[in-house]
Amino acid sequence: MLLNQILSVARTEGIGGLLHRAGSRLVRARAGSFKALHQRFDGRRALEIGGPSACFRAQGYFPVYPRLAGVDNCNFASTTLWEGTIEAGASFHTDPARPPGRQFIAEATDLAAVPTGAYEVILSSHTIEHTANPLKALAEWRRLLTEDGLLVLIAPHKDRTFDHRRPVTRLDHLIADFEAGTGEDDRTHLPEILAHHDLSRDPGGGTREDFVRRSQDNLAHRALHHHVFDTGLAEAMLRQAGFRPLAVEARRPYNIVVVAQKGEPGPGDPPPLRFASPFPSDRG
Repeated sequence: MLLNQILSVARTEGIGGLLHRAGSRLVRARAGSFKALHQRFDGRRALEIGGPSACFRAQGYFPVYPRLAGVDNCNFASTTLWEGTIEAGASFHTDPARPPGRQFIAEATDLAAVPTGAYEVILSSHTIEHTANPLKALAEWRRLLTEDGLLVLIAPHKDRTFDHRRPVTRLDHLIADFEAGTGEDDRTHLPEILAHHDLSRDPGGGTREDFVRRSQDNLAHRALHHHVFDTGLAEAMLRQAGFRPLAVEARRPYNIVVVAQKGEPGPGDPPPLRFASPFPSDRG
């Protein structure tokens, strides 16, 4: 049981996730974007896509859970590699001392059961890369937000993950997926993944045979990273989806953090806060 839990955290959040759970001082260091913007989350109601996520807990690097009035959740299936078996209804827990949030079982690209403008915050940590059509997902998340709603998007940076041998996805490819209505059964990137995935950086990947088998049945497992991100792509994708970035940060071990507000930037809006990236491809 313990080994399965460790592998689940490693698969979802990598070595950084394991350090979160172990209480590493390095990982507990607050993100600069959180320090600058944390008051904007006070008392707001949130929906998390995937999760619960260690980074959002009180000891995480973006500890937003304690500041929110409540958190609901959406996961694509009632049984997942990451969370095991979950139930729809009042069953989502971020803190045993607080009332549970509502658990939705639905695709992140189609949340028809959730009313427009139902939430003030959307949280997403290491889920967008598992989505075949990120701009479709972001359009749906934008619909769920109030007019001044906030999005916290955390994605893996290619330089320090098992994607480091793959090229960064182009924005025009994401736009083409959106315009074509690409679904979660898409296998476009499977040959590239099988050719370049670095299993030595994937503690939960198993043997090569295990990885190939799971990848070929990705519609059931959703473990593949369809697209590959650097910090520039993450920011450009959010702008394309109708969000105004407030802070853009890349931080070790492999995270891209973007805090954005719903809506297009206005002529008097300040530029987003930016933090020096530790990743070579960002500097290049």
